[in-house]
Amino acid sequence: MQPRAAAPGAAARDAASLLICDLTQSYSPAGGGGISTYLREKRDYVLNHTPHQLLQIVPGPHDRVTINGRHIFAEVGAEPVRGSPNYRFILRTGAVRDLLEHYRPDIIESLCPWVLPWTAINFRRDFPDTTLVAGYRTDFPNAHVYRVTRAGAGTLAARFMRMLAYGYAEITYREFDRVYTLSEDARRTLARKKLTRTDLLPLGVDTTMFSPDKRDRRYRAELGLSGDGPLLIYAGRIDNEKRADRLVEMFRRLPADLGAAMVMIGDGKLREPLMRRARDLPIAFPGFERDRIELARALASSDIYVSAMADETFGISVLEAQACGLPVVGVASGAMPDRVPPSLGLLGPVDDSDAMAANVVRLWECGARLVGARARAMVTRAYGWDRTFERLFGEIYPQARARAAERLEEDGARIFRRRHRRDGSPVVYRHRGAGRGEQPGPVKVAARP
Repeated sequence: MQPRAAAPGAAARDAASLLICDLTQSYSPAGGGGISTYLREKRDYVLNHTPHQLLQIVPGPHDRVTINGRHIFAEVGAEPVRGSPNYRFILRTGAVRDLLEHYRPDIIESLCPWVLPWTAINFRRDFPDTTLVAGYRTDFPNAHVYRVTRAGAGTLAARFMRMLAYGYAEITYREFDRVYTLSEDARRTLARKKLTRTDLLPLGVDTTMFSPDKRDRRYRAELGLSGDGPLLIYAGRIDNEKRADRLVEMFRRLPADLGAAMVMIGDGKLREPLMRRARDLPIAFPGFERDRIELARALASSDIYVSAMADETFGISVLEAQACGLPVVGVASGAMPDRVPPSLGLLGPVDDSDAMAANVVRLWECGARLVGARARAMVTRAYGWDRTFERLFGEIYPQARARAAERLEEDGARIFRRRHRRDGSPVVYRHRGAGRGEQPGPVKVAARP
């Protein structure tokens, strides 16, 4: 892949400005998903509140680099993921490496566990003054490896593969200068694997867009749903990882006189099978919602958010629902207890559809609207995106840069590194600030107007 425009070059950049690179497989051009939201909000924060440049490398239908001032958006041609048409998976690591060598980022933030973390690690071996940060955003040994293997080969094989996956995670993430998680539960998981250079980075939500003000009483009728009871809503991938089938099972167990209906927004492998299974139920499957304003309208026009996901590492869709004034019914696993304390909803056992149905009834009868108002107040108080990025730029990045400087000075570290880059040029082990007596400090954030 040949990037457009001349590379800024590490030496040519202003000393106060860093080039920060986001590297991910988990990007949807439609803007859905937690990482896609994060990328968009981070771009806005960098451009509006910092002097830095931002390079974002994501999968796309073909190779393309779009430059807009200090923002460089690089799409690497990749094939769609089977069963998830809104996502693609990069296998062409050489193209990613070309971009990294062209732009020479100061900090690389890796946002997913597959393939690309090692592209970043190998790049850092050739350019040792690069700082590596990773986001452990999904407990993938449990949520992906264990679940898929158990479905195909049974529990014993699944446990073995999960053990291997955690071994992979330990080997991979110990190469990074800093790793952040989205919940204390995930951070404890890493600590058990002897990964201790970790931080907690709560994400945020746009409380202006996601607001009870978006409520529209016509929404239910537009979906063709009858009944005057609670309108339940789920927004996310409709697949096995999210346990979307449990929601349909739960709905069947609701009493008929409750008058409930449900809308499941999203796409995935289970959407069509569940549509067939729910043909006799007041459940709508409108598909993936590309318009964020329409998603906010759907959430605000519903009454209770439901999720059966057991391995949630943060739950940004839950947060968006709470911002719209919805209480939550979910499972007491993963990050859900952090997102949904007893005053903001009800959590039950994993894979217990009867308990979830009972919690829906209980919440509706005990005043769901009041619980939702408390959820809205909590989100507006604690989960602004500015707080997320102030922590990232003010604490996590500086700690990672300090660790990167220490790494360059560690005795024996050079012995195990390659002596030449791919092009044959020698590797120079020198921290950028070393010659000027600099110490890594807080990543500069511009004063706000």
